[in-house]
Amino acid sequence: SSPLKFSAHALNRIKDRSISMNEELKGKLERAVDTAAQKGSKESLILSDNAAFIVSVRNKTVITVLDRNQMNGNVFTNIDSTVVI
Repeated sequence: SSPLKFSAHALNRIKDRSISMNEELKGKLERAVDTAAQKGSKESLILSDNAAFIVSVRNKTVITVLDRNQMNGNVFTNIDSTVVI
């Protein structure tokens, strides 16, 4: 399977919000996307301990990222699955 990609927007969000991205988290994200794909998902919200990732499952691309503080009060639309990692 192809590796997980990050949109320019997502990379900017990770940098601007000082979200810690390490190989362990990337591996968890990849496994979460694979799981969502097996279930037929197209757009997924993936929740980690300190961030939320909106992912295009079909393209294996992280579209945007929010840190834990920004999640409160947000409504996530156009997703068909959520994976907690």
